[in-house]
Amino acid sequence: MSDGIRIDKWLWAVRIFKTRSKATHACRNGKVKMDDQQVKPSTEIKAGDIIQVNKEQIELEVKVLQILEKRVGAKLVPDYMEDLTPEENYRKQEIARQTNFEYREKGQGRPTKKQRREIEQLKKFLK
Repeated sequence: MSDGIRIDKWLWAVRIFKTRSKATHACRNGKVKMDDQQVKPSTEIKAGDIIQVNKEQIELEVKVLQILEKRVGAKLVPDYMEDLTPEENYRKQEIARQTNFEYREKGQGRPTKKQRREIEQLKKFLK
């Protein structure tokens, strides 16, 4: 066996994705990058690599500290990866969570033109 491991397997093992199939799907759709290059799910990684993951509303950046093949508990994750994500990205995610801009009560109907413009403006701010 070589020194590396498949990137999709590692992303699942360190709990960035809930399932390995979601990690594979993210790699295939260009949501996972290494050195600003999109990677395939079968790309081998090794300790020291830096990985960028675009997940939902946040752009994560992590450094591989150790290779592992089996999923570990959440408390053990810091032994295997270092989070390099800027604090600004977490703040944007928190703002989106607090405003919950896409949620509408049932029966409210479509948003008005003014409401739609506010939603679009907020989406631009969060990107």
